[in-house]
Amino acid sequence: MKKYRKYFALLAVILTVMLIVSGCSSGNPNTSTPPHGGPYGWIFKWISLPLQNIMLQVAHSIKGANGAGWAIVIITLVVRIILLPLMLSQQKKSVTQQEKMSRLQPQMKLIQNAMKHKGLTPEQQMTLSTWQRELYSKNNVSLTGGIGCLPLLIQMPIMLGIYQAVAYSAVLKDATFFGISLSSKSLVLAIVATVFAVIQGYISLIGIPEEQKKTMQSMMFMNPIMTLFFSLSFSGALALYWAAGNFVMIIQQLIVTFFIQPREKARIARELKEKPIVQVVTQAKIDDLFSNHSAAAGNDKKTQELHQDLRKRNQGKQKNKK
Repeated sequence: MKKYRKYFALLAVILTVMLIVSGCSSGNPNTSTPPHGGPYGWIFKWISLPLQNIMLQVAHSIKGANGAGWAIVIITLVVRIILLPLMLSQQKKSVTQQEKMSRLQPQMKLIQNAMKHKGLTPEQQMTLSTWQRELYSKNNVSLTGGIGCLPLLIQMPIMLGIYQAVAYSAVLKDATFFGISLSSKSLVLAIVATVFAVIQGYISLIGIPEEQKKTMQSMMFMNPIMTLFFSLSFSGALALYWAAGNFVMIIQQLIVTFFIQPREKARIARELKEKPIVQVVTQAKIDDLFSNHSAAAGNDKKTQELHQDLRKRNQGKQKNKK
């Protein structure tokens, strides 16, 4: 269950994005009056309106039908470049986690197999859970390490700002990007964004151990599915934002896979030579855990039989007295 927590957290954040953006469009779709009060009014004033002005200026400078679309691409690139150090730092931590977890796999398999033991008692389960925590803590492996949802949370106001900028502008409502409407849903942009997500996911699996690759494949399928669903649910402007963002993610993943990952693997290998993996769980400890339980169960059974024998003797004595 623990390995799926980050997926659940990501799904929760994405659903939050959907609720926020859909909440913004829950009113009359024909109205061009922007929100003035509440969080949507604040976002429109401080984020959407500046983005709207930037998009109009870029569209005016380019002097073409695709100006507003290129403005969204430029905004996306700027946001991604600002987030790049944070994203690379988190992905570096994720690589470190993966390398250390691969070295812990033999001990983890012992615990996982023991958890499947028939007749596992609560005491034994608690002991195994304790060993698992010790295995992580003594080897400096975090249960919550890896890529978090902070980058997506940072982008949420930007996504909502782009949506409002197009929705509440008479000029941008009619804007197109290579003939694709930015105010209507776009199947083409949704497919492009999804293809970029698939490519990024495929590259992220290069150089990953087989055991961890199986776990990561679920994430590889989840990202494109979510991208397709949300790109088809909202305007072409947001689909274009996700398409441009996923293209940048491909470049970012190439940096991680072919530069950061090899360096981090070499560093972890040097570090483990100086400070080897701490052995917390062995097959002998697992066998001892279950043999002690069997012996204790046997002793309890013998004690119960002895008590039953004594009761029978006492009952026989009482009958003889009568």
